[in-house]
Amino acid sequence: MTAQQIIFLIVALFTLGSGLMVVVSRNLIHAALWLVATLFGVAVVYALLNADFIAVVQVVVYIGAIAILFIFAVMLTRKDMRDTGPQMNQNWWAGALLAVLTFAGLAFLLQSWSGFSNVATDLPAGFDAVSLLGEALTSPAAYVLPFEVASVLLLAALVGAVYVAFNKK
Repeated sequence: MTAQQIIFLIVALFTLGSGLMVVVSRNLIHAALWLVATLFGVAVVYALLNADFIAVVQVVVYIGAIAILFIFAVMLTRKDMRDTGPQMNQNWWAGALLAVLTFAGLAFLLQSWSGFSNVATDLPAGFDAVSLLGEALTSPAAYVLPFEVASVLLLAALVGAVYVAFNKK
């Protein structure tokens, strides 16, 4: 194994472990902080794949903006940070069984796929992914509408959090 593969395995285990902690954490603030750790692990995976721009966007947008916005929204709107209700419902076993069956079905479907053994080819010289991404996000023929809808949705969530935080009771 190469050093890059070992680093990938360590980062992958860290990302999966922190993602699990997001789900099982009883404190909402702790879950949000584990989410930051998970998103950072994804950024490291992007860096390992030589996708430097996407790694920086992951850190700036997801960790620096969305996760922190989530933490502030939780802190502004919740009085009791610990959930006192039951953490699992009575049918938890059905969800676990469905998850195991889904994983087994995907593993069965992908066992004969040749994509696991193929190696990606190098990009041609002069390939500029950042400019192509910028053109795709601002071109009316490409993704400008979903990009603007996502920004309006995030703005509406921010306004809603401020309204709920300053609502007179």
